[in-house]
Amino acid sequence: MTIFIPTPLRQFTGGKDAVEVNAATIAAALDELTATYPDLRKHLFTAEGKVRAFVNIYLNDEDVRYLPEKDATKVSPTDTLSIIPSIAGGCPPREREVGAESPRRSESSICLRDHEYGYPAN
Repeated sequence: MTIFIPTPLRQFTGGKDAVEVNAATIAAALDELTATYPDLRKHLFTAEGKVRAFVNIYLNDEDVRYLPEKDATKVSPTDTLSIIPSIAGGCPPREREVGAESPRRSESSICLRDHEYGYPAN
């Protein structure tokens, strides 16, 4: 089966955007992936071995969290797994002047927690 690797995690797979694995279940596929690319493990799993809350895994187009057998679901060689990191977080609102006669308004921005995806924190 093919596992699609998102851009922020490709640095842990030698730049590959997809990896082929031979596995019987979703869990076995992820195990093979992280056995081949061990630096990827900490970005996908907690210390307890659970998929991190901000990582979404899709079997073909189905969210694994909602499959009846979850990661024990059987897979075939033609299936695909997609790893989709959540975009989370946010910055505290900052104040800016909208106009000379306008009241101050809040403007928000998105702040990604890059260190969770393998990028250094600022």
